Amino acid sequence: MTVTETPARSATPGPTPDAPARHPLASLTAAEIATARGALEAAGLVGETTRFVYVGLLEAPKADVLAWEAGIAPAPARQARVQLLDLATGVSHDAVVDLAAAAVVSAEELVTAEVGQLPILDEEFELVPAIVAGSADWVAALARRGLAPEQVVTVPLSAGHFGAPEEAGRRMARVFAFRMDHPADHPWAHPVDGLVAYLDLTTREVTRVVDHAVMPVPAEHANYTEPDLAGSPRATLLPIEITQPQGASLQVAEDGLVTWEGWQVRVSFDAREGLVLHRIGIDDAGEHRPVVYRASISEMVVPYADPSPTRYWQNYFDTGEYLFGRYVNSLELGCDCLGEIHYLDVTLADERGNPRVVRNGICMHEEDFGVLWKHSDIFTGVDETRRQRRLVISFFTTVGNYDYGFYWYLYLDGTIECEAKLTGFLFSSAYPGDGPDGEPYPFASHVAPGLGAPYHQHLFSARLDMDVDGTANAVEEVDAVRLPVSETNPYGNGFTARRTRLTTEADAARLADGSVGRTWHVLSTERTNRMGRPTAYVLQAQDTPTLLAAPEASITRRAAFATKHVWVTRFADDERYAAGTYVNQHPGDAGLPAFQAADRDLDGQDVVLWHTFGLTHFPRTEDWPVMPVDYAKFTLKPYGFFDRNPTLDVPASTSAHCAPGTTAGHGQCCGGAHGDGPCPHHHG
Repeated sequence: MTVTETPARSATPGPTPDAPARHPLASLTAAEIATARGALEAAGLVGETTRFVYVGLLEAPKADVLAWEAGIAPAPARQARVQLLDLATGVSHDAVVDLAAAAVVSAEELVTAEVGQLPILDEEFELVPAIVAGSADWVAALARRGLAPEQVVTVPLSAGHFGAPEEAGRRMARVFAFRMDHPADHPWAHPVDGLVAYLDLTTREVTRVVDHAVMPVPAEHANYTEPDLAGSPRATLLPIEITQPQGASLQVAEDGLVTWEGWQVRVSFDAREGLVLHRIGIDDAGEHRPVVYRASISEMVVPYADPSPTRYWQNYFDTGEYLFGRYVNSLELGCDCLGEIHYLDVTLADERGNPRVVRNGICMHEEDFGVLWKHSDIFTGVDETRRQRRLVISFFTTVGNYDYGFYWYLYLDGTIECEAKLTGFLFSSAYPGDGPDGEPYPFASHVAPGLGAPYHQHLFSARLDMDVDGTANAVEEVDAVRLPVSETNPYGNGFTARRTRLTTEADAARLADGSVGRTWHVLSTERTNRMGRPTAYVLQAQDTPTLLAAPEASITRRAAFATKHVWVTRFADDERYAAGTYVNQHPGDAGLPAFQAADRDLDGQDVVLWHTFGLTHFPRTEDWPVMPVDYAKFTLKPYGFFDRNPTLDVPASTSAHCAPGTTAGHGQCCGGAHGDGPCPHHHG
């Protein structure tokens, strides 16, 4: 990963004189990717039809990294994890390469009938049009709709796992068709519904065509930049300029170390998880205090609700089945990010195992975030306001029809947030029509003439390896409790907080409950604040629906993580993914259910929080043809972590940009005792 914009400033060096050029947790470089490829080729694992499905840093054991940072152990070896697929045979390997030695450490051949398949390759997607065009059944099904193969584009999708014996051990995909009327036409507007092909990607044959119903192909286009849809551009929006004449406050080192207003975090990127934040910590009175060892989006699933014969299988794991980090966008100033921007390039491997660079894949900038704190005192006359600010670390990825932005925020007051932004195209269907009494089709919205958008969910699993003041942590579930009238509560106004310590993994798969304001406190079992209470961070989770599929459904076994809002597990280096390591066509019960089955002690241990958050989407007409951004997020806030408000030292704001017609000018604005005049920034 390479800094591409503002020059790197000085950063904290490694803890020992013999520190390596790359931090153990820094992203793979292009040279390291090339080394991994060369080692695998030398070991005879790479042939003409071999493709590199995944190449990423195999992170050193956490204990080794912490020991190295403490200066009591040598730097751990940097290793690459590489997953290989032979397109001709379907044989898959999961290998580890020692990068310093340029040698293969291990290479396991996967039994795909048991563990499932590796993620789907772009090259496999590109094979699909020719495969289906060679199927007489597919061509005949299109002909029944007045279409030829050259009039449609194909959308190959992950097949899931439904126990079909004929699919066991085969590398399957399922394929929809969309009519595309001209090269600039968005085909999502023209689904060829009631039809799906099943195909084997290795043998390159269609195994089954399901032609359930001939439905009219919606005719109205969705080319949202054309004047007949978009109209003329508005002339009423005046410019918004975000300026930082002295530059941004963040500092960035070449290997991804970012420092900002007391925060320190290591930024890296993974082809599977996308943006990964390591070693998040904050300075407090000159002491650096750890909060989170590692934070990432471990998995996401998009289950669809339409049970029709051609759509019941639509459940997509964009992380585990498609590796959404591979599709990271190249961001552009003024569009994806606004202000004084620091970009990082992302270095990944292509499907031949060669390095490729995505320019400006990660965006970092500061944002004003309204009022931080304020008080106008009636006794002293002191009138003080301070403004909140946050550091934004983000990336966007496009997976088929949807575009996802993931934004991590660090605030001046010690708050951490993660926000997912969802936009792009709805996955469309033909709308089958309202019922005889005018009732709508129960599994999709009618968003345009003849066009449906099936109901669905977007469920993300954030993996939060917590280190609140060290690795000895515990988790308490905290509920608000209404108290009955009693001798101690004679007027009935009393309420209190109930704290439940989650002591073992068996009891640590939990649901949110907004009616009691349920939160989860991750607290240190070794450190207390000046009140004698454990220092802590609190997870404020979304109280939104978990997975809505039936308990017996295939997707419920495969996406078990999404059945609970919060899971707490004991840390283990090899427990990285909420749905398990191999997701594509896996039968299920992997990942969090398997981790939890160990029923390990959690009290005073190194714990990991897994938080399911997201959206249940009943699409609107306003979501078509391109969807305005929708949001899902969670928050980690300090709770007794600091001894007092840590932002008392934030200075009053000054601004030279007050609104026309106000008396405030250069100098103090929105802060400071007895300000110079009306504040023009009352937008909060």
